[in-house]
Amino acid sequence: MEMTLRWYGSTFDTVTLQQIRQIPGVTGVITTLYDTAPGEVWSRARIRAMKEEVEAAGLFVAGIESVNVHDAIKTGAPDRDRYIDHYIETLTHLGQEDLHLVCYNFMPVFDWTRTELARVRPDGSTVLAYTQEAVDALDPEKMFASIADDMNGTVMPGWEPERMEHVQELFRLYQDVDEEKLFENLRYFLERIMPVCNEYDIRMAIHPDDPAWSVFGLPRINTCKENILRVMEMVDDPHNGVTFCTGSYGTNLRNDLPDMIRSLKGRIHFAHIRNLKFWSPTNFEEAAHLSSDGSFDMYEIVKALYEIGFDGPIRPDHGRMIWGEKAMPGYGLYDRALGAMYLQGLWEAIAKGAKE
Repeated sequence: MEMTLRWYGSTFDTVTLQQIRQIPGVTGVITTLYDTAPGEVWSRARIRAMKEEVEAAGLFVAGIESVNVHDAIKTGAPDRDRYIDHYIETLTHLGQEDLHLVCYNFMPVFDWTRTELARVRPDGSTVLAYTQEAVDALDPEKMFASIADDMNGTVMPGWEPERMEHVQELFRLYQDVDEEKLFENLRYFLERIMPVCNEYDIRMAIHPDDPAWSVFGLPRINTCKENILRVMEMVDDPHNGVTFCTGSYGTNLRNDLPDMIRSLKGRIHFAHIRNLKFWSPTNFEEAAHLSSDGSFDMYEIVKALYEIGFDGPIRPDHGRMIWGEKAMPGYGLYDRALGAMYLQGLWEAIAKGAKE
């Protein structure tokens, strides 16, 4: 496996490449062109400049997260083919620049949902958190405003102000889209892009819905073992794969994370590993990566990945804000660095134990 850290680019990220380079064992970054809009074609020149900046710092680009999918594609709108053509052009440019992993999602309207970005824990750290009661009491149009003050001056992925200004319009786009239609639109998209993925060996890694159930009545399909296996089977190509995010699939306590990992052997292209602490099935907060700090057995999760022969990028996911750091919620330096070291320690112990 390759230990990596997500990085949003020098213009947007409070964490520098030089700091990432100093985390032992972290050799690459998962990055993006953060100021591009869904449907916009990424130029080779910009992709190359991004790569050169990362490589000049002694790291490499291990993958892209995300090339965002335009809502016309997700809803099956009449102009979807134009946006799929743009997506194919971007994938072509990424392949020509020797980049071979793309994490993306197929979630309607909200890429992820949290009701708090700075819940204070007993130790004084702050974390992202979710309660269904808060969502049920909230007008969707006010969702962004309810968390905007806790973003520490950053722009959160999926919650860009210019996108959130059109929430009402976005909801209208999805009013006739149910789960079956969303599955069908995903299948159409994947079948269109698989030829270029095969040509350039680009592994498409779909990210699970977060949380793993419907929010505000919107359809969500990448939520459980049955559904993700359906996605793998309906476009049965090795380049059609999964970003296995424990913190997203794990929002639904019925999901057996190690079992899901084993069922996806050969199709997990990327892993986000993090821990959650549950107070009820629909009230949880993001914990430190350590097993005992949350509700997941991180040893068993990492062991399952090792046992299926996973050799792709792993990144510690959302970290706590600790030691006075002010950063994009979930994406500070300190706690993610601790998480990277913990996950590498688990991996080393499991690998050495397997050889004895």
